[in-house]
Amino acid sequence: MFDDKGILITGGTGSFGKTFVKYLLSNFNPKRIVVFSRDEFKQYQMAKEFNNDSRLRFFLGDVRDKERLYRALWNVDYVFHAAALKQVPAAEYNPFEFIKTNIIGAQNVIEASIDNKIKKVIGLSTDKAANPINLYGATKLCSDKLFIAANAYAGGRVTRFSVVRYGNVLGSRGSVLPLFLEQKTTGRITITDKRMTRFWITLPQAVEIVVKAFNLMTGGEIFVPKIPSMKILDMAKAICPECEIIEIGIRPGEKLHEVMIPEDEARYTYEFEDHFRIFPAFSKSRLKIDCEPPGKPLPEGFVYSSDKNNWWLTEKQLLKYIKQFEQELL
Repeated sequence: MFDDKGILITGGTGSFGKTFVKYLLSNFNPKRIVVFSRDEFKQYQMAKEFNNDSRLRFFLGDVRDKERLYRALWNVDYVFHAAALKQVPAAEYNPFEFIKTNIIGAQNVIEASIDNKIKKVIGLSTDKAANPINLYGATKLCSDKLFIAANAYAGGRVTRFSVVRYGNVLGSRGSVLPLFLEQKTTGRITITDKRMTRFWITLPQAVEIVVKAFNLMTGGEIFVPKIPSMKILDMAKAICPECEIIEIGIRPGEKLHEVMIPEDEARYTYEFEDHFRIFPAFSKSRLKIDCEPPGKPLPEGFVYSSDKNNWWLTEKQLLKYIKQFEQELL
């Protein structure tokens, strides 16, 4: 499906971008992959990592700059929008910077994609966009709303937009896993609250979910994968059983438990074997919600949250993922 296609990845030098590029080059023969990001040094490092593969194009730019996006989208068929500012505490102190990247940047991607006749656009979201209590989550909720509404905004044009919402990525930039592994050497691990739970996913799993959503999308859906939860305390104990664990208190804008499908969104959500699909709430939309095989509506009062999940990551599974993560760093 990606053979002889042009693909652009915003935030392409990030954790997801690098893993996705590796997947594309290993499984397909794309015509060109445009890595669109702000950091020239990361682009230099990534070019070396992929042995200057001739199918890769590194494009310096910022999603805040609509004109630069227009230039980067030349001869592109599909867009994967992964660029975002993500650090929760930083968002609380620099709110408008997050608005400019996560909201205005998303709208720039939408308008540039429609005008350049991009066929499919997938936006990457986060569990923090569901019932947000912090600025980062609020900006990603706005971004999700823009992406879903963009299907109607596009009018009769070819471009279709969907969103993938998933939880914390093990080993990604800002993940607690590298912090715990670093603290392990000191004999002390800090956690914010012993009751805290989170959804967890690996980078390869995130790529698989995004590719599956790309295949299934008709435009307007938010895809939510079924993934395991784990207590932060259990994670710390698994990583370093002999370490002293110190509770330091919840940070500004942090939740005790994360939600991926709140009750209000569950009314428009259908369950499938390995994922959920949230369809647009506005009934007058011409967006298609029929799909094969058909999904199952959720029961009244359903909430998909990390503390009420029926799938929990075991210590054995976590240690396997950590081993893979450490091998990738070598």
